[in-house]
Amino acid sequence: MLPGAVLAACALLSSCAQQPVSPEARAAAARGAALRQIEGRYQLDRSFQDFYDTAFVLTGDGAAAPRVVDLAQLADALSAFDVVFYGERHSHPGVHLQQMKLLRALVERDPHWILSFEQFERDVQSIVDDYLARRVGETTLIDKGRAWNNYAVSYRPLLLFARAHQLPVVAAEAPGWEISCVGQWGPAILDRFTPLERSWVAAEVHVEPGAYQDKFMDFMGTAGAHGSAKTGTPESAAKAQRSFAAQVARDDTMAESIERALEQHPGYKALHLTGSFHSEAFLGTVERLRMLDPKLNVAVIEPVEVEDPHAPAFDSDSLKDGTVLQLVYPSPDSFADGEETAASLKDMAHPHHPTRCKYSPPSAQDAVHPPARSP
Repeated sequence: MLPGAVLAACALLSSCAQQPVSPEARAAAARGAALRQIEGRYQLDRSFQDFYDTAFVLTGDGAAAPRVVDLAQLADALSAFDVVFYGERHSHPGVHLQQMKLLRALVERDPHWILSFEQFERDVQSIVDDYLARRVGETTLIDKGRAWNNYAVSYRPLLLFARAHQLPVVAAEAPGWEISCVGQWGPAILDRFTPLERSWVAAEVHVEPGAYQDKFMDFMGTAGAHGSAKTGTPESAAKAQRSFAAQVARDDTMAESIERALEQHPGYKALHLTGSFHSEAFLGTVERLRMLDPKLNVAVIEPVEVEDPHAPAFDSDSLKDGTVLQLVYPSPDSFADGEETAASLKDMAHPHHPTRCKYSPPSAQDAVHPPARSP
């Protein structure tokens, strides 16, 4: 029996649950998978076998019907783009595994790729460069480079691959404390920074209204965030606007970092790893990169956690969210019904590093509460 048929048969026979699924069988199933449309949703014709199982869907950008592709076909398609945004669920191992596989596949087709990280900030670019040049070890990278808590399991493989293949690596994000300043005081606080500090944030921060602001404000309201604009008071509206300014300062900085890297490395393409909120529906960092260079051909990979791994499906509306959808196994619930959550949520509030602003406007008399944590 062919490997793909083995998986199809296993979907009908419970006894197959105890049989290990080989990488060859999984790849064969991915190649043979198809979508069927049911009442405004698309459903994969196979189940997910485990938490790492996944499926890639080329959305067709409205010009063609969506179709499932394997990793090789995905890499072939994405090789035609100048910049690929890989939106991620930061804590989903299934996403990070495929990021590594895709980077390897892209480099196999063309060695001229830049690897860009939201997860490293501009002011530690020299630390990242020293690590790539083997002038410092990983302990220094993690400590002085302020690596995220999930660095070892999520980003170490990518950075090691970049070092081994001499790929340029970009610490694309603005420092967290500077973003905190913008969220607390508004973008005018940037004028208080030293020239060096100011260089770590994009030269222009775009706070104009539009689809991205609408999306951000909806998120703030849905999440019950502090200063939601939906509470209706002038103070809450102003606070929400400052939080949006902080969000777009991050997006503008990452976009500018990518554009600069492409200018510094003619003939290269860029793979940028970022939280999916920054790239979903081609908004956020993506639209800001296009503002900087409209000629760039940009692709977006958008992760979609399916509700039922036994019948992976997604809404047809999701097709507009990216060039590619990565269907992934659903994450477990963070808490059980009725479980006490207050203490745990407090500990999780700042998972990376302290981000307290060290500046205040000359006219400030009273402290202002820090902004809600942006996505």
